[in-house]
Amino acid sequence: MSDDKPPSRSFFQRFTDIFTSEPQDRQQLVDLLRTAKDDKLIKPDSLSMMEGVLLVAEMQVRDIMIPRSQMAVIQEDMTLEEIIPMVKGSRHSRYPVVGENRDDIEGIMLAKELLSYAFSDNGERASFDIKDVLRPAYIIPESKRLDVLLTEFRSKRNHMAIVVDEYGCVSGLVTIEDVLEQIVGDIEDEFDVDEEESNIKQHTNGEYIVKAQTEIGDFNERLGADFPEQEFDTIGGLLVNKFGHMPERDETIAMGEFEFTILNADQRRVHLLRVKPLIGAPVEV
Repeated sequence: MSDDKPPSRSFFQRFTDIFTSEPQDRQQLVDLLRTAKDDKLIKPDSLSMMEGVLLVAEMQVRDIMIPRSQMAVIQEDMTLEEIIPMVKGSRHSRYPVVGENRDDIEGIMLAKELLSYAFSDNGERASFDIKDVLRPAYIIPESKRLDVLLTEFRSKRNHMAIVVDEYGCVSGLVTIEDVLEQIVGDIEDEFDVDEEESNIKQHTNGEYIVKAQTEIGDFNERLGADFPEQEFDTIGGLLVNKFGHMPERDETIAMGEFEFTILNADQRRVHLLRVKPLIGAPVEV
């Protein structure tokens, strides 16, 4: 007895069928990739990365760089005793080292280079000269495309680049992580919260873990607060305005009847907060 069932097509054959009509522009290519995802030929995560790769090819460094005003820099005349608390507080792995001002880039310092000076076998610190740990700075223009930059990061084995404008003045910096996040999404750490979880989570001690993207109206309704909603949309935006600068992890501030502690933030935005109601504040039970 013959089996009339047609042979199953391979994954490659099915995927090739989608491209029988050659896409004419980027949007058509994206539409075809999304069709492949709907047909379960590729996974949603794979689609997201493919779209990220296409996006990176169109973006320039100026689109994602950390602005000059938010750069964590080390002055070349700082002592080891001054540098260590700064590195501990900001928790970055690399720092631009500057001279008289932020346009005077002397080089890049890796935080791990400080270990041999901060600790020693006999309990005494070695003599420290910041020039001994400096690495050459990688300077790039604002207009450099991200796909080109990523290739250069890999070939030159650099992880950070200093960005300059058309006049040669420093306008910001960019890291390899900043570029990769355009492809794979935010690289999470231990304080990140799954997207599917609630924006506000209450702990048994009466404190809350709150996503900075939480709308002020939702925050007010959940915690019985009365923060104004006219000027800012999110609780994170309201907090940054209150701080007066881009806050770093572990910074704390009181606002209204609550104490806010930054749990997760980068140079561009705040991600996660710990909220502690102060005495007399209404608390949801």
